[in-house]
Amino acid sequence: MAGTGVRPLSREPLTLPGLLPPLPAEALHARVARTLRGAVSEGALPGGTRLPGHRALAQALGVSRNTLVDALAQLEAEGYVEARGRSGTRVLLPVLDLPGTGSAPAPRLPLSAWAERALAGQLEDAGGDYATDFRVGQPVPELYPARAWAQALARRAAQPLTGSGGDDPLGPLDTRRALAAHLRAERGAQVTPEMLMLTGGTQPALDALARLFLEPGRVAAAEVPTYPAALAALSATGAEVRGVPVDGGGLCPEALPPQASLLYLTPGCQYPTTVTLGAARRREVLAWARGAGAYLLEDDYAADLHHTGRAPTVMQGLAPERVILLGSFSKSLAPVTRSGFVAAPPEVLRVLAATRPLTDRFPGTLDALALADLLASGGYARHLRRARQALAHRHDVLLAALTNLLPGWQPRPARAGLHLYVTLPPGLSAPAAQAGARAVGVALSPVSGPGQAGVLLAYAHLPPEAIRAGVGRLARQFA
Repeated sequence: MAGTGVRPLSREPLTLPGLLPPLPAEALHARVARTLRGAVSEGALPGGTRLPGHRALAQALGVSRNTLVDALAQLEAEGYVEARGRSGTRVLLPVLDLPGTGSAPAPRLPLSAWAERALAGQLEDAGGDYATDFRVGQPVPELYPARAWAQALARRAAQPLTGSGGDDPLGPLDTRRALAAHLRAERGAQVTPEMLMLTGGTQPALDALARLFLEPGRVAAAEVPTYPAALAALSATGAEVRGVPVDGGGLCPEALPPQASLLYLTPGCQYPTTVTLGAARRREVLAWARGAGAYLLEDDYAADLHHTGRAPTVMQGLAPERVILLGSFSKSLAPVTRSGFVAAPPEVLRVLAATRPLTDRFPGTLDALALADLLASGGYARHLRRARQALAHRHDVLLAALTNLLPGWQPRPARAGLHLYVTLPPGLSAPAAQAGARAVGVALSPVSGPGQAGVLLAYAHLPPEAIRAGVGRLARQFA
């Protein structure tokens, strides 16, 4: 049957390669067509070549005559061969010098300046399998309210979606009403349903807002260190992005550039250091924004993940005319929900709604309506109470293990979020810590930058025994 070598055809001065290895779920006739298409493209079957008769060719390839006929019909439709009645089937195409098949190098993609900048901002993941994986960004499936979410989805899926607001670029009104009530009650936001747009998460909202406000020649500002993907979205626009240092009290307002038109910040739980921006500094930042005519992009990523006391209210509640609030349920529910939001002044939201059809048209209606039910029914609040208890326990387990086993490492207790920020001892850089941890089967996330020598250890996705085992491995390497 099928092989991978070269098969001579009886009574024909022609050789053909054997069938190529099958692709997943590939039909046999498609596999035959792919084999012959490759032979034409690579020159094994030059243009003008007369193919053997159907029976002989099918026998050489180890397939039935009907399978071969179907494959040749596909190739004829694509213009590779032509059936000429009694004259047989002939190859139409000459040998093509395809990229990767000859000696000439593949041509460089004619990428735009935006694509070049976006690629430059990407961070490569180290990958690999580890005994303990402390890297940030891990899903937390056991804290996901699977049953409540499935029930909400099933309930909404059984109802007609006509008139549900699925064609509204802001998202279904039911969801925006429930979300506005939640943000007012839990986050101290000044928001109405008309000020909200539902999104697929924080990152698409960041990208849309960055392109709305920034371009080459303009200036943006961001905390240093900050969320890498946010920095990448700002930088991809071609604007100059100036870093604003962060200390133990959060962003330093005195370092804000007067020329910036946009500031990205995480005041509730600074990423990655987890510190909270105090009231006095918040007022200074808002005064700067009013004086500079700038907008603030407030990323409230850890809003519902405060496990020690109540979360501080959002800055948007102090200045809704200057602050654009970004939020997502991907961490507090699960990434698969793809539910986020933007709360913005009316003039900003009008432009976002008008430009949205250029990218994703409308948010996911079914997920949005299920979220509305989860918020309105109290199911989301019940889920958070359970999740916060588990997060607080795992946070304390990691903090105690680091304190006891790695006294030279200085973890900063976090009131919110899913990770600890750890300052490394003198002489140990973040890349060196990452490499040393990898050597003992532990993955962590390095933080490097001006005045920064630290690592992030995510804990929410790990059971307590795995947390202790992972720190034990680190202690054997670094203690």
